[in-house]
Amino acid sequence: MGLIPEDWDVSDLNSLGEYPLPAIKAGPFGSSLKKDTYVKSGFKVYGQEQVIKGDINYGDYFVTQKKYRELESCSVRPGDVLLSLVGTLGKLLEIPSDAPKGIINPRLIRFSFSRSRIYPCFFRFLFESKKIQSLLANKAQGGTMGVLNAEILRNFKIVVPSKTEQILIGDVLSDVEELVKSLKKLIFKKRLLKKGVTQLLLTGKKRLPGFKDNWETKKFSEVFTFLPTASNSRDDLSENGDAYYIHYGDIHTKFHNHLDLNETNLPMIYETKCGNAALVKNGDWVMADVSEDSEGIGKTIEISGIDEGKKVIAGLHTFLLREKSPTFAPGFKGHLVDLKSLHDEYLRVATGMKVYGISKRTLADLEIPVPSIEEQIRITLILSDMNREISVLESKLSKALQLKEGMMQELLFGKIRLPSLKRSND
Repeated sequence: MGLIPEDWDVSDLNSLGEYPLPAIKAGPFGSSLKKDTYVKSGFKVYGQEQVIKGDINYGDYFVTQKKYRELESCSVRPGDVLLSLVGTLGKLLEIPSDAPKGIINPRLIRFSFSRSRIYPCFFRFLFESKKIQSLLANKAQGGTMGVLNAEILRNFKIVVPSKTEQILIGDVLSDVEELVKSLKKLIFKKRLLKKGVTQLLLTGKKRLPGFKDNWETKKFSEVFTFLPTASNSRDDLSENGDAYYIHYGDIHTKFHNHLDLNETNLPMIYETKCGNAALVKNGDWVMADVSEDSEGIGKTIEISGIDEGKKVIAGLHTFLLREKSPTFAPGFKGHLVDLKSLHDEYLRVATGMKVYGISKRTLADLEIPVPSIEEQIRITLILSDMNREISVLESKLSKALQLKEGMMQELLFGKIRLPSLKRSND
């Protein structure tokens, strides 16, 4: 734990219980909860799904009153904290006052602490800290599929400030957590709104004022030329080189719609390592040709911000598509990746079971909507403004998450002390 304040204690988890409830209780044996045990309604069975999602109401596993009484030693009460043990281990869920009555399943551990010694909210944040999560990962058994158990945790030591200070710390961190949650909800709503507007504008179901002409549709093979790309792995990339490199993994995880080289730093490579790969130009489309999930099939970005003298190469598992003749307004193609009907076409022609792939041949006959250039410009302005609004919120969320993480490291281990205030519920 490092250095902690002199007036803080260090205690074993097992010593913090409230008699007669044990501080640490494992879920029942798997044989106690089989498929034929579950019913459509009754007493809730809490599992990893609820803990990972942070939602007590998620899921639909229930047991009868008779089974609940049989396993009542594994029941939950408000203020308990649940911990996931297998696979996605170390996730926590604090049981609120309005939680449905129920029991934990074998993949969880229940912490029931003395209310006079432990503030559940403080404990949850403590166990969510990077320091504790790292300790849990080191103690987990079973190699890549780590497993925790009650025996490992019983002698696990934690810092224990006064109850008053625990409440202060927990409440401060809860305020930051609420900010994070509110930003996530707002971003979700904005993305949902943008998704709906995108489908209306890019299908022509909603026309902008002043536009009535019918749209064209053109095949990929009519619009695009496929240019050669490189095949280098990340091992060939570094901070040095004479060309920027677009890796398909970054298209899936980092970029969406557009990639502006003036705003984004890319890894570099020496052009001589890239064979006959063509240099990317502004306005090109770069598509990831493989995906580990159906959502990422055909993930594509439109490129901009390539200044004179700047070299960019599309890399491993990408297609580089360039317009044969001017067809789209700058920025418009970047929004087509969100068009559901086009993604449905990618799904239709994709191959593979665990990894999905698309080929140049299968793309050739797929059709793309082509409004007039003037209407494309207007649509692009609207959707780009919505993207910018979402980006601003995502930046605020990133800062809020950094603030929360920094405060956790400082407050939970006594590096920074809060003023000691009298609390009536202490």
